[in-house]
Amino acid sequence: MFKKLLIANRGEIACRVIKTAKKMGITTVAIYSDADKNALHVEMADEAIHIGPPPANQSYIVIDKVMEAVKASGAEAVHPGYGFLSENSKFATALQEAGVAFVGPPVGAIESMGDKITSKKIAQEANVSTVPGYMGLIEDADDAVKISNQVGYPVMIKASAGGGGKGMRIAWNDAEAREGFQSSKNEAANSFGDDRIFIEKFITQPRHIEIQVLCDTHGNGIYLGERECSIQRRQQKVVEEAPSPFLDEATRKAMGEQAVALAQAVGYASAGTVEFIVDGAKNFYFLEMNTRLQVEHPVTELITGVDLVEQMIRVANGEPLSITQDDVTLTGWAIENRLYAEDPYRGFLPSIGRLTRYRPPVEQAAGPMLENDKWMGDAKPAEVAVRNDTGVYEGGEISMYYDPMIAKLCTWAPTREAAIKAMRVALDTFEVEGIGHNLPFLSAVMDHPIFIAGEMTTAFIEEQYPDGFNGVDLPEGDLRRIAAASAAMNRVAEIRRARISGTLDNHERHVGEAWNVALQGLSFDVVIAADQGGSTVTFEDGTALRVSGKWTPGDPLANMSVDGAPLVMKVGKVSGGFRIRARGADIKVHVRTPRQAELARKMPEKIAPDTSKLLLCPMPGLIVKIDVEEGDEVQEGQALCTVEAMKMENILRAEKKGTVSKINAAAGDSLAVDDVIMEFE
Repeated sequence: MFKKLLIANRGEIACRVIKTAKKMGITTVAIYSDADKNALHVEMADEAIHIGPPPANQSYIVIDKVMEAVKASGAEAVHPGYGFLSENSKFATALQEAGVAFVGPPVGAIESMGDKITSKKIAQEANVSTVPGYMGLIEDADDAVKISNQVGYPVMIKASAGGGGKGMRIAWNDAEAREGFQSSKNEAANSFGDDRIFIEKFITQPRHIEIQVLCDTHGNGIYLGERECSIQRRQQKVVEEAPSPFLDEATRKAMGEQAVALAQAVGYASAGTVEFIVDGAKNFYFLEMNTRLQVEHPVTELITGVDLVEQMIRVANGEPLSITQDDVTLTGWAIENRLYAEDPYRGFLPSIGRLTRYRPPVEQAAGPMLENDKWMGDAKPAEVAVRNDTGVYEGGEISMYYDPMIAKLCTWAPTREAAIKAMRVALDTFEVEGIGHNLPFLSAVMDHPIFIAGEMTTAFIEEQYPDGFNGVDLPEGDLRRIAAASAAMNRVAEIRRARISGTLDNHERHVGEAWNVALQGLSFDVVIAADQGGSTVTFEDGTALRVSGKWTPGDPLANMSVDGAPLVMKVGKVSGGFRIRARGADIKVHVRTPRQAELARKMPEKIAPDTSKLLLCPMPGLIVKIDVEEGDEVQEGQALCTVEAMKMENILRAEKKGTVSKINAAAGDSLAVDDVIMEFE
């Protein structure tokens, strides 16, 4: 076995690889840029080597710099993680020439599967089901229209070297095919330096389902079930689960066997993923193969008990697989939510800054890991498991230079329903402060009836949140539970305030039983009866809710129980009550005496300031350029400026016609959220 392993990556995946390597007794080497000198993966590794400035194109993806680190460390093997150099055949070749093992597939497999046209041809030759289409060279727009008619509308026009949605258009008729061909060709040339285009049938009601394969250098290959990855935003996966709620055993077996056949057709050896598009009738078609470890691999590990990183290292060391297809059993259900530093209330724009508070839920294993189809040891598995793969820590910085992922939160349970319930509690327990993040959105998805029913397609977010995410309005039943818990918590706080030292003699303060709780536009009159075990909160209509739990004034998290059901809330202080965040909602809860509530109803509402004539910076970022000057008349949709954050350039456009009266920023300026960029008349 290798004695020293270098991880050519950063963040959560570097930390993930380090954990397994240490478990195997392998010394680990991290690499880091200037921005990552205090990063968690640097702290976890046995050694760390600096490789350059913050931008990835000056550090993490510069092959020569990584190779220098490999040589300096004396590492015998390199794990590339995902992204960066993980699917770069030149990097794999450089390691091979240096006599260093690449913990990934052979160079030929990377090259074959890295080109969409080539990979589809290989898939067809291996009898893998592929989407009907045309793989040859498309001469011009007229040729594209002719082929589109042969394939049958709607069609997908795609760049052969594409990725991340670039060079991709959907056409429903001849005019759109003509226009889409030229747009895709231009984008492909600009983004990838390769303008080859192919056309295939566009699948309606599509689901994105992928098969995890594992192959060795001795001709063995197995599949470890599937992952459902249909909930995506701009081709970026947000929620994954294993197995898929849509597949039956026969379809799973057919997809798995075809995935292994494709892998073996290119001499694949390592962990890899074959992605399929699946229609409503369970017809499946090959999409592409990712010749690396997937971001969402933890859900497969949770239902199979197989450590994929360990298997990759062992395969790279020349060992045969220790498990066969008959040994693979899918046990229970696992769900992964990707926590991103993206503000859902601002169109999911990147958010950077310091993590002033970062407290993930407590991780817990589901009992002994699986081995050869059986639970190891005598202990039965726990009811649920919680796993959090992360690369950050409290007090650390979320940088503008890299991917916005903060963590991957996973839950496992014997059933899908139980795994979803566990995820809801885990999300509510996850404390993140200091930056914008998508925890509220993830909570909303876990409660969405389409997700609960398992009927989502890849259009889920686009269809269910067409105007973006604006928070959650909880049903009255949930609001009553929060109101009851808040009333009980307020009573605890009132008792503490009543016991303050220095009060006048014979002026003891009495904490009353009657209160009014106002939240999300509703108002409840309640009466509290407290005892040693908790409180019974009775509403005006006679409904009584039993509240118990542990919360002390000042605690940012309240773990409560309402009528025997858990209720986890993030708690902040506002005048006359609490700021409560739970189940994706962000609510101001006011708990007042009946007289205070009566007076509060007579108070005028505070009107928000008018910002309609201001262009505010939607995220912390760098002004790349200003496209207008003072005095310019602008039209609706016209580009005003470009702000860069987390490797992405965001063009800010005029919402309506107007005249620029003042510009407060210039190219090169670093701005915070809501800084005024320009003003209009």
